[in-house]
Amino acid sequence: MVAAVGSVVLSLDAELGWGFHDLPEPPTDRVESGRRGWTAMLELLEEFDIPATWAVVGHLMLESCDGVHADHPAPDGWFDRERGEWQDREDLRFGRGLVRDLLESDVDHEFASHTFSHVLFGRPETDRELAVAELERSAAIAEEWGCSFESFIYPRNDVGHRDVLAEHGVSAYRGWTPNREGVRAVFDSMVRDRSLLVEPFVDEYGLVNVPASLFLFGFEGPARSVAESIWEDPMVALARCGIDEATTSDGTFHMWLHPNNLTTERDDRRMRAILSYLDRRRSDSDLVVETMADVARRIRCSRGVDGEPTRIDAQAKASWN
Repeated sequence: MVAAVGSVVLSLDAELGWGFHDLPEPPTDRVESGRRGWTAMLELLEEFDIPATWAVVGHLMLESCDGVHADHPAPDGWFDRERGEWQDREDLRFGRGLVRDLLESDVDHEFASHTFSHVLFGRPETDRELAVAELERSAAIAEEWGCSFESFIYPRNDVGHRDVLAEHGVSAYRGWTPNREGVRAVFDSMVRDRSLLVEPFVDEYGLVNVPASLFLFGFEGPARSVAESIWEDPMVALARCGIDEATTSDGTFHMWLHPNNLTTERDDRRMRAILSYLDRRRSDSDLVVETMADVARRIRCSRGVDGEPTRIDAQAKASWN
């Protein structure tokens, strides 16, 4: 293990409507909760001064568009919902104010990429041309805002075209770890005592893979209600286990979620419990809270390669309005 002390990483897939636009029946509660959850998470992270990696869909940063994207090599019908059912739902298609709030936060969050339009990189129909277009459009929009990104989070954790990421200057991505959510995660950790820690590593393309440890909203519905009635929120218990393990081991505990997972105050309470516990453990141990870019920099430096932090050009902030 590279780390000298344990660390915790929190990453968020910030997408609003783009996370669901290709689904036949998008989940209404989550579609409508994207903006609320985004703001709630920013406020909670500021309250506990916890930096996170926010992977933002590039389209959210546009001021407007015609919904056609004629020069984009997407599959036929990819933008149908934007120019049809959601044509008048700018709140789902754009999020400049939310992105501005993120970049202006007092907490040193990492700005990362979640593609331009939530294209699934691992699908057969996503060819190299499309992957390049998604990445280049995201980078160009970020540059207009005075931003750049080192880290990349694959929509729906559908990994693919890592060579394209490497060629376009990406340093890190969130790799997918099977069986790290839902009932299976609870069983493996609580019953089989399986570790929740992961070991980031440099892959064959020179990218740092920061694998996911735990999806924080993988135990929902009736099962969650039953568990809470006889015990406690199982995801809070799992998160505490991972945080505790990171305080005593040279490993990384990588939690992740979508802002749209926070659909009610009940979900807010889950995140408050996790973040407050992380803050306490950070205060009474050597535990370090890192972003994905921090992890990549640490590992690259251990290999004799310097990493540069993601920077925001203050002079560009005037253009955000």
